[in-house]
Amino acid sequence: MSVSISIKQARNLALNGQGFDFDPRRPVTKRRILKAVRTTNMLQIDSVNVLTRAHYMPIFSRLGMYDPTMLDAVVWGKDRQRALFEYWGHEASMIPVADYPLYRWRMEDARNGKGMWGRIARIQREQPDLIDQILNRIADDGAVGASDLDEKRSNRSAWWGWSDTKTVMEYLFWSGQVMARHRRSSFERVYDLPERIIGDAANHPAMDRYDAQSELICKGIAAMGVATEADLRKYFRIPTEDARICLARLVEEGRILRADVQGWKQAGYLCPQVNPRARSKPTCLMVPFDPVMWERDRVERIFGFNYRIEIYVPAEKRQYGYYVLPFMVNGAFVARVDLKADRQEGVLRVQSAHLEEGCLAGDVAGPLKENLERLAAFLGLSGVVVMPANDFSRYLAGVSDF
Repeated sequence: MSVSISIKQARNLALNGQGFDFDPRRPVTKRRILKAVRTTNMLQIDSVNVLTRAHYMPIFSRLGMYDPTMLDAVVWGKDRQRALFEYWGHEASMIPVADYPLYRWRMEDARNGKGMWGRIARIQREQPDLIDQILNRIADDGAVGASDLDEKRSNRSAWWGWSDTKTVMEYLFWSGQVMARHRRSSFERVYDLPERIIGDAANHPAMDRYDAQSELICKGIAAMGVATEADLRKYFRIPTEDARICLARLVEEGRILRADVQGWKQAGYLCPQVNPRARSKPTCLMVPFDPVMWERDRVERIFGFNYRIEIYVPAEKRQYGYYVLPFMVNGAFVARVDLKADRQEGVLRVQSAHLEEGCLAGDVAGPLKENLERLAAFLGLSGVVVMPANDFSRYLAGVSDF
């Protein structure tokens, strides 16, 4: 069975499943934070801190002002009471502990030397004694960071500068034999045994590989609304052949439906229970690591919004800026802003602001200012300073009629 979906309905579906629930009259509780994480399935972690750590922002985008220490508590708080754990989801991610069994197949693959970066796979083959020594050290002495074990303080500015010790720790983490107890201010992980951190959940029996991956795919479709095979595969980094096997089984069982989506070359998939006419119309800023933004081709395919992260682009070649956040009004991308938390001056600095084609400055500036001021307050900054870098920036700063 296949259903036909318009591109407008695809946009509705893509936003409906993402948990946007901003209501300034409702306090953001720990319960609402966890619900938002369960809706997206995970929060991506990234070390870039020019604004704030990436995992804090999707909750802010969906719910508004909240206390970030509540999120810290559910992922780094009391052992055996944590609701989230860190592992490889889309990328390094904070994932609900309830979903721990769904990732055991990936841990088992890693133990067998599969699915990892080449250097980590090699050390699994070539240095089993070192792996055992480090794992025994953690078992006997407790939590430790890779730097605590590494006496040779060589340059770590790039991943290829990793020591064997750090590589072993990454292998143990990938294979599920250790877990991140917390991260230091330097963003370095401190590792311990999983059962010491999430308790009995760490000993939950492993699920059948395809059963676990099928559950992830169903969760992915619920979060994405409508998705291609590639979208679903990339959301959880499921191997291509595995994803095809699971999708075929899920369609045959009637747990998902095929969809012909207007303008898509590939088949789409969606949950039988969804209502493509239901609408979610968020107005918010999004970081590049927001689940909505993960796959740039999907963003362009659904929203007609061409976005590329330019962190790794030389400054002179950047089109929009270093850390650019898309801005959405009523479910449509209307602008993008290059932001920096200037902690020394205590302000949120708008390095530049760019209006999307076909959008009117007068319609966008008010909602954007309101969201920038809310973001500044969330970050503990005193206000917003807009740099007059271009026409829309000057209009936003109130020094131009555009």
